[in-house]
Amino acid sequence: MAASLVALPPPVLTALLEGDLARARTVSGLPLPDFFLEEGWLWRLRLDQVRADPAAGPWIVRAVVVDHEVVGHAGFHGPPDEHGTVEVGYTVVPELRGRGHASAALQALLVRAAADPDVRVVRASVAPDNAASLAVVRRAGFRHVGEQEDEEDGLELVFEREVRAG
Repeated sequence: MAASLVALPPPVLTALLEGDLARARTVSGLPLPDFFLEEGWLWRLRLDQVRADPAAGPWIVRAVVVDHEVVGHAGFHGPPDEHGTVEVGYTVVPELRGRGHASAALQALLVRAAADPDVRVVRASVAPDNAASLAVVRRAGFRHVGEQEDEEDGLELVFEREVRAG
């Protein structure tokens, strides 16, 4: 199963923040799921991010589309850092989980990262009790490189995968 990543530009994020799913669907041209209205914290974070740094726009959140259905959202936390590292994030619509969509989204993110010559490493931070996401990153060839304490999410296991040698 292949997934496409379709940009969610600021007007779409704004519509979602305002609870206007119909407008978000019209502007994006996508059949965005109702679940996207529950992700306001993320739309606010990414909208503020792209307003502060327009160059981050191509890296941040996108809709994950499989067979013409939006199955979730995925993207990077931002552009590559000074070491050539990008961090992935992905979420699958709850009722569509367990069907391989997270793996397809992560694979699409890896392809996107590898296409940029500035990216050397892709990072994923996963809660230790998120068995499904741990399995996804391990199957994708990520290796456990450490732990970190996230102020919002608590303890996270950090995984990395090289996309090109540095």
